[in-house]
Amino acid sequence: MKILFLTNKPPYPKKDGGSIATMGMIEAFADSGHQVTVLAMNTRKHHVSPFEIPENISSKIIFHLVEVAAKILPLEALVNLISSRLPYNAQRFISKTYREKLKTLLQATQFDIIQLEGLYLCPYISTIRKHSNALVSYRSHNIEHEIWQRTVVQSKGLKKFYLKILTSRLKQFETDALNTYDTLVPITKRDEEKLLEMGNIKPALTIPAGFNISNTKTSEQKTIPNNLFFIGALDWSPNQEGLFWFLDNCWQIILDQKPKTILKIAGRNAQPWLTEKLNNYPNIKYEGEVDDAAVFMQENGIFIAPLLSGSGMRVKIIEGMMYQKCIITTPVGCEGIKALNKEHLYIAKNHKQFSDMTINLLTNKKKAIETGQKAYNFVRSVYDNQKLIGKLTTFYNQQLK
Repeated sequence: MKILFLTNKPPYPKKDGGSIATMGMIEAFADSGHQVTVLAMNTRKHHVSPFEIPENISSKIIFHLVEVAAKILPLEALVNLISSRLPYNAQRFISKTYREKLKTLLQATQFDIIQLEGLYLCPYISTIRKHSNALVSYRSHNIEHEIWQRTVVQSKGLKKFYLKILTSRLKQFETDALNTYDTLVPITKRDEEKLLEMGNIKPALTIPAGFNISNTKTSEQKTIPNNLFFIGALDWSPNQEGLFWFLDNCWQIILDQKPKTILKIAGRNAQPWLTEKLNNYPNIKYEGEVDDAAVFMQENGIFIAPLLSGSGMRVKIIEGMMYQKCIITTPVGCEGIKALNKEHLYIAKNHKQFSDMTINLLTNKKKAIETGQKAYNFVRSVYDNQKLIGKLTTFYNQQLK
């Protein structure tokens, strides 16, 4: 098949959950013998040079990078708030240049499948319909308005007022996008059911974010150091919120029992206010953006993923399980992941459970190691990209017929 992927940021390098989920699928299709093209917005926040894409990837995938600023501008956001019904999140990714490049590609090549990676590509469906007969597939990475709906609960004052308006507009935008595509490929079963409730009537198949597990080097975890680690984009508000919830409610309780414990924090795009705030807590080692997330994970101990808001699937948790990490998270953090509590990972419903689980696992290193090994076996059986792409290819062929 000839497949065109539309993305609102370059899928390479794989530095966050979204790019890992997108690039993993793109590579898996290419490795399965399909002709794959990517049309990506090259945004200021995630900018990449074509020369940075390694030859082993560019030789099997055709990349087109279109310059789209997509920068958050306070004045522009204010104008949007006053004069538009469109959510500002979506407006930033509507680009005439990108639309023209898409039109040119569609006129030059007849694609079988055009897959939209996320909600903010849906405004381009009208252009696809005018210039292509391809099957249009919407890959829903999350329920976008839910992320902000949950953030509203944690907010106060003017921020809460603004986020309420944004959430309402996002929900309408998401509802309007329903059924404008031909097929729906959610990243979690929960999201598939939610979109069905909202009104989706198109054929759907849940395909989670996967990994090329057979080519991933994982070292057997011999010991668990006396440390915890956190890794995630530090400019994403659910990560900020969850991290400081843990630090304010759990960290001192853990240190009272395990005073030598260190928490290493890694993540990109941390603002000065955040790094300064981290200095207020003892036994914290801030690593910034690490060169290799896989190495960072494998060199450290227990992975904490305290999330109170957000939506979709936490790809970093799956990645941590692939590297045999013992993980402690929350019900929100585990949404969409069919792992068993206290078997493949640990799920804490409140700060007391989170603290107690952490202390117990720091004490019982054997249990932590066994959990990591079971997590790895779980990921191998459920999240192998070649198996997932096989299912999706069969689904697409059925729809094309």
